[in-house]
Order: sequence, then structure tokens, then C-alpha cells
Amino acid sequence: MSAVWLGLFSGIAFGFVIQRVGATSADKMARAHLMEDASIPRFMLLAVALSILGLFGLQSVGVGRTVIIPLSLAATGLGAVLFGIGWGLAGYCPGTCWAAVGEGRMDAVFAFLGGLAGAAVFAHFHEVIVPAVFLPTSLGPLTVADWLGSRAAAALGLSALFGACVWLVGKIWGRPS
Repeated sequence: MSAVWLGLFSGIAFGFVIQRVGATSADKMARAHLMEDASIPRFMLLAVALSILGLFGLQSVGVGRTVIIPLSLAATGLGAVLFGIGWGLAGYCPGTCWAAVGEGRMDAVFAFLGGLAGAAVFAHFHEVIVPAVFLPTSLGPLTVADWLGSRAAAALGLSALFGACVWLVGKIWGRPS
């Protein structure tokens, strides 16, 4: 039961942070997509970099765990395209959509309902989609730790890479407006 409370607390904290950074505003998200405001991309990259280190730390003490699913090039590519189209049309990704619904934004309510409809369609056609799209291009479970031979090297290397991207986005895009 404590895992449920930890998850609830973490979700509320993350929702608070994404609301404060402005990721629940479709207008600010559009400015980020147009490369006019770097604050949201920098926040997202920093969140990934810190999450990598946090998950590594939890796994090191035997608390955290990950489930590595096989990499499928076609399924990942198709999912990325659909995700990008939905994000571009709605102005929200799934996490920011939940937070914007919590703020009472009506456009987010419709984006949320559209996401649920998309999930229902996928669930309905799952048995057809997986053999047709996922399985033919599955490369098996691949991780950066497998390539580098060390989880610690992978965690540090990926965190450094994402941290450098935070700095680079700030240099290229400039300060938020």
C-alpha cells in the first residue's frame, strides 16, 4: 500500500511542477514546438536526466525495478508519429493533459477524451496490430547498459547527455519569453 501512496505523492508533485513550468498551457506548448520558448523542452530533458540517476540509485539499493520490453522499429516509429500528431493537434502530451484537466481547461478535457478513444481503438485492434507491426521489426530487449557493459556507465552517460542537451537547447533557443 505504501507504493500507492508514494505513486500518488509523486504524481501530485510532478503535476505541480509541470503546472509551474507552464506545460499545462497549450499556448506555451505551441511556443515550445515553434522553438520560441525553451523552458518546457529544457524542463523535460532535465526531468529525464534526473530520473535516470534516481532510478539507478533506487535500483542500486534494491528498491527500483524496470521491465525491458523488446524494441520494435516499426511500432516505435508509428507510435512516435501518432504521439507527435496528437501532441501537435491537442497541444498536450498525456502527462500535461492530465494536469491541464486538473486545472479545469476544457480543451484538455477533449484532448483527454480523444486519448482515451485512441487507447480504446488500440486495445480493440491489439491482436491485429502486434503481429503486423511489432513482431516483424522486433530487435529484442536492447539497453544502453548492455552496449556499455555497465548500468552505472549507462546512467552517468545518459544523464550527462541529457544534461548537455538542456544546456544546448538553452543556447540555441535562448531564454524563455
